[in-house]
Amino acid sequence: MDAAAAQSEQGQDFAGQDFFWTQNYAEGVPAQLDVPSVPLFSLLDDSAAKFPARPALRTPSAVYDYASLASLANRAAAGLQALGIGKGVKVGLFMPNSAAGVVMYFAILKSGATVVNYNPVYVERDLMAQVEDSETDFMVTLDMPALRDKAAGIMQKTRLKRLIVCPAAEDLRAPTIADDMDGVTCFANLLQVGDKPKSVSIDADEDIAVLQYTGGTTGVPKGAMLTHKNLYANALQMSHWYHAAVEGEDSMVVVLPLFHVFAMTVAMNMPLMKGMQMLLQPQFGVSEVLGLIRDYRPAYMAGVPTMYIALANDGRAAEHDFSCLKFCLSGGAPLPADVKRVFEERTRVRLLAEGYGLTEFSPVATCNPHTKKARAGSIGLPIPGTVVEIVSLEDGKTVLAAKEKGEVVVTGPQMMKGYYKRDAETAAVIKNGRLHTGDVGYMDADGFVYLVDRVKDLVLVGGFNVYPRHVEEVIYTHPAVEECIVAGVPDKLRGEAVQAWVKLRAGESVSVDTLKTFLKDKLSPTEMPKKIVIRDLPLPKTAVGKLSKKDLLEEEGIVRR
Repeated sequence: MDAAAAQSEQGQDFAGQDFFWTQNYAEGVPAQLDVPSVPLFSLLDDSAAKFPARPALRTPSAVYDYASLASLANRAAAGLQALGIGKGVKVGLFMPNSAAGVVMYFAILKSGATVVNYNPVYVERDLMAQVEDSETDFMVTLDMPALRDKAAGIMQKTRLKRLIVCPAAEDLRAPTIADDMDGVTCFANLLQVGDKPKSVSIDADEDIAVLQYTGGTTGVPKGAMLTHKNLYANALQMSHWYHAAVEGEDSMVVVLPLFHVFAMTVAMNMPLMKGMQMLLQPQFGVSEVLGLIRDYRPAYMAGVPTMYIALANDGRAAEHDFSCLKFCLSGGAPLPADVKRVFEERTRVRLLAEGYGLTEFSPVATCNPHTKKARAGSIGLPIPGTVVEIVSLEDGKTVLAAKEKGEVVVTGPQMMKGYYKRDAETAAVIKNGRLHTGDVGYMDADGFVYLVDRVKDLVLVGGFNVYPRHVEEVIYTHPAVEECIVAGVPDKLRGEAVQAWVKLRAGESVSVDTLKTFLKDKLSPTEMPKKIVIRDLPLPKTAVGKLSKKDLLEEEGIVRR
């Protein structure tokens, strides 16, 4: 089955499915949705028409109302089109949270092109690999040496044609005009072309809005093709889930990195669809979040467990009034019950609850209701228009009864079109219109879903996926290394940490510090092993001689959640 065939099965009718879990939805949340086939950028245009003077985006240095944000996106889109950017072209976003990132995200979409998100801490090797795999021809970044120079440095080594450099801090409405250099376009010059881009025909069901990279069970990054309708649907689903939000009035704390699919949908697309104000920070910091709560009284926040741990454990939290927060969503990693309890007790926030998703699903599949029905330890209920089933691990087809453990499979309008240029991998995960998540869990009689294990070996470090195989391959490039196993181990702060076990070649002697120094410029900070164990004995192997991660973890007494 190719990607198109897999996508065509998304509309399959699940006979006998009564959506019984909807009885536990909050009042006013619909069981089903009629998702329009419209371009993703229409959510910004619609809010700009309804709330032109309402603040849409507030950064530490500037505030943009909806009219200004939409205008900047339109002008930048016209500039992109003048560079030859349009349908079929991939444009990378390589930057931390910034006003420029939000503007250029929508500008790329309005030009007709596809957004490719890049982690701003990627080392050169990872950056080059994704550029080539995604066929990214243009890259948008900030005027910061660590980003600009790294992106410029790979232009002669990859297919990249041009960089678009945006100001890091100044007000984008009056950016400094600078001369374009060879292969580099200044953001201010994009704005000089025209007030609006040329009209582009978008087929929301088929056209790819975002190529979002993820990892599979092998740890090989793959580009999930998310259509305009996929992402619009997930934003619409979550906008209904946030039923208590006052359209055009409420604000949301945005500290999750927007290059991550969780933040892209829940902390950008959804709040802009609701006419909320995004309180955007370059990165998470306790002082900054406390300041936002004090000064702007936000109603919502989305984060990963480590953020809530840091807030709860900071002594200054007791001095602040958190009562403005109606709901705090936790995702990206398991939310320990104790973290939920301590955070709610110390901050007196009405509710911190967990949701679940995956890149291939735009990403949200389930979420706890914003009511007292939320259940600690559960990843929540299927959101509107979404079907979650638990199927047998043996045949991958038989739907299991309540509380029976099996593989979590999902379907809905937010399911990806497929993996880019990877038809075989697409067919392996999308079967009969269902996306097989690779996660093991169960559903109770009320429709709440619980995860009990992960089929994948991915390590979740503070909500970000780390691929053990990739880390192993880099460690193996050291000439003294003979054997290596990398796995996730429990970590109180970040959920999981990366740990490596290494067996050196006979006669070699290398210290842990020397090995870490060797890895420093080859792995991102998230990928860097927190601990490296150099063993004298060979690493455990299976009967056929394959290194056995399972046996090693058992030997070490390590139990992963």
